Amino acid sequence: MASQEIETLASALARLPGLGPRSARRAVLWLVKRRETALVQLLDALEKVRDRLVECETCGNVDTQNPCGICADSRRDQTSICVVEDVADLWALDRAKLFTGRYHVLGGKLSAMEGVRPEDLNIGALLDRAAAGGIDEIVLAMNATLEGQTTAHYLAERLENYPVRITQLAHGLPVGGELDYLDEGTLAQALRARKPMV
Repeated sequence: MASQEIETLASALARLPGLGPRSARRAVLWLVKRRETALVQLLDALEKVRDRLVECETCGNVDTQNPCGICADSRRDQTSICVVEDVADLWALDRAKLFTGRYHVLGGKLSAMEGVRPEDLNIGALLDRAAAGGIDEIVLAMNATLEGQTTAHYLAERLENYPVRITQLAHGLPVGGELDYLDEGTLAQALRARKPMV
């Protein structure tokens, strides 16, 4: 049996997304074996993040500076905003390096089942950004779920009175996807969004 402190660490790690109790114990054992190097580095990194972590007042991203590195980057296109549900979506899109504009994090999605209403999301700040001018396009990058699409439609309605072009990410067939493995909703969206080849 491990000591109570080690069990507490394993329990804390097991609460992280993607880690169960067994994976957490393996991670703890790996850290214990490398306590002079990896454990010290991990503790130092966690301490620095804990002390410096802030939410960007402009877009809602999480960073160690305010405004965040993306909002502070003058090389980014200031005329386009990509709206995402949460910070993980922002990081995924930015990692791909395909969108060169700025972002806006809603902090969730509308959900009647979970009691998430428009006033619970960071929608007011998005409308303020659109009203301030200088924005040509707002990309609604909601997840392809019922709640995500409901949120996108709600935002499109709220933004239609502003002089911005409102676009949405394409939905449909994934690269490498086989038709017989796809659900009907994905197939229907792919057929509706079809385009000419020539």
